[in-house]
Amino acid sequence: MLPNQAFTPSRRVVVQSLAAMMWLPSARAANGPISLSTAVNRTARFRALSQRIAKAYAQLYLRVLPDRAKDVLATAQRLVQLGFEDLAKGQFPPEVVRQISAVQLQAEALHGMTGKEPGKETVGAVAAQANRMLTVADTATQALEGLSKQTTLKLVNLAGRQRMLSQRMAKNYFLIAAGLDVSGATDQLASDSAAFVSAQATLSAAPVSTANIRNELALAQSQWVFFENAIRRKPDTGGMNDVATTSERLLDVMDHLTGLYDEALRDLLS
Repeated sequence: MLPNQAFTPSRRVVVQSLAAMMWLPSARAANGPISLSTAVNRTARFRALSQRIAKAYAQLYLRVLPDRAKDVLATAQRLVQLGFEDLAKGQFPPEVVRQISAVQLQAEALHGMTGKEPGKETVGAVAAQANRMLTVADTATQALEGLSKQTTLKLVNLAGRQRMLSQRMAKNYFLIAAGLDVSGATDQLASDSAAFVSAQATLSAAPVSTANIRNELALAQSQWVFFENAIRRKPDTGGMNDVATTSERLLDVMDHLTGLYDEALRDLLS
């Protein structure tokens, strides 16, 4: 059995991993009521975390950088907890609160499943549960976005979805490697790749732009090239290692970019 300690990892692992990936709440969010743009960011992040958890679990089954996969799994599940703590600071309509609660129920179910020793059957079950969490998280994200009349809030949602796509593509690559073409993983991998490219073009053309956003968009493009080359490789040891590492780098960049949009829109909406 794997020790199910994902919500209480060691201080060293949590601090190093979170600081490295800049997935910590901003001081503004931590010290006061959560803004609407940050709430969208948090619920959108649940989508990525669901897929990241399933990706890391599949890596453990395949023995792909297993020590790193354990750290990724622990960090991702801790971030799920932090996200709900942030959202608890918000004051949302009852229907939105209900939707956030639905995400939490699915997250708890996913957390429980990842405590089991990874095997072919459990990897498939975790992937299916991750998709259920993704679905309800997307519903909550859309509901929060709909609370604002500012159409630019869609940029936080869209950039946040790119995080999810990076992780779902990697997860599906590993499912294929494990002989688990769950729910058409092969077809979804191809469609997600096209969707990622299209969304990056939309973000690049968006009116909300700063020097930092433009620099991060350029960095995202370079990281996408590395990741795209990796997912096109045969799923042998080298290919799987490349997908594991490049998916994390792309996620890091896209998360930072989402945070930059969140920051820009907090100022716009305040």
